[in-house]
Amino acid sequence: MYSRRNFLKLSAATASLAAVSKYTLAKPAVKAEVVNYPIVISTWDFGVAANQEAWKTLSTGGRAVDAVEAGVKIPEADMKNHSVGRAGYPDRDGFVTLDACIMDELGNCGSVAGIEDIAHPISVARLVMDKTPHVMLVGDGARQFAIEQGFKAERLLTKESEKEWKKWLKKAVYSPKINIENEMMKPGSKYNHDTIGMLAIDAKGNISGACTTSGMAFKMHGRVGDSPIIGAGLYVDNEVGGATSTGVGEEVIRNVGSFLVVELMRQGMSPEAACKEAVDRIIHKKPEKSKEIQVGFLAINKKGEYGAYALQEGFSFAVCDKDKQDLIIPGKSVYKEVKK
Repeated sequence: MYSRRNFLKLSAATASLAAVSKYTLAKPAVKAEVVNYPIVISTWDFGVAANQEAWKTLSTGGRAVDAVEAGVKIPEADMKNHSVGRAGYPDRDGFVTLDACIMDELGNCGSVAGIEDIAHPISVARLVMDKTPHVMLVGDGARQFAIEQGFKAERLLTKESEKEWKKWLKKAVYSPKINIENEMMKPGSKYNHDTIGMLAIDAKGNISGACTTSGMAFKMHGRVGDSPIIGAGLYVDNEVGGATSTGVGEEVIRNVGSFLVVELMRQGMSPEAACKEAVDRIIHKKPEKSKEIQVGFLAINKKGEYGAYALQEGFSFAVCDKDKQDLIIPGKSVYKEVKK
């Protein structure tokens, strides 16, 4: 039977439960996640100037995809850079062919491969992404599209590049087994820097990336490396991070390198650890060949943490954020020097 005594007991119990709910069962405070952005990173020492250009967009609240496009156009236009853009060394037949790709935070991507006569392939790749239903255009089709979009066709083979090509022709060896690419990739070689890959996170925390190259000097005509291939030379997942690569593209393609790095970060690896694992995969598959070539990976995660790893020493990358715009960091490597 319900009584005043029962009512008082029930009231006391309710009050005690309320106290427990308020204090004992209160949710613990959630520590704010530390993030480092806006930020832009890119491969090699010439990434410093590229990063500084990208920072102009990032520091004013612009999109990461606009920043990376603007950034890599700097080495594309550099007449002293013979591995990217308009001053790139030609292939074996004397043609300068360029490759590039770009990817934004929404998973949109665009690419051009083997394009001739166009100085800024990255901007053509951007238009492939923005204005076509396709991901990649190649060769004459990419050139035709670029001209239709208002790009100027011009002869890209410079006098200096032509001179180096003719010098190479005197001892040219057309062998798929032993090629000049191995010599070009040795640390200290003037051919060492072959690609610029750039990754950026804007003020909103969105990630984008770009990659552009003239490919291996004196390559076979028609050869395409990893740089314009989404998942190989570049990959971005806005929930996880982004990755890019440099070096002998064939080995990156075989391992779908940049996609692998991003997936490893998804599993919880740090950017550096993910890059090292991707390098180790190359060594595992081709242990002897891995001692004669260079491949490097660069990655950034959603928090703005970054890292890199390479087969051979000599790889470096540039970092630009609110604290410093000209930082160069030597990448870690498996081998201390290329074995002869």
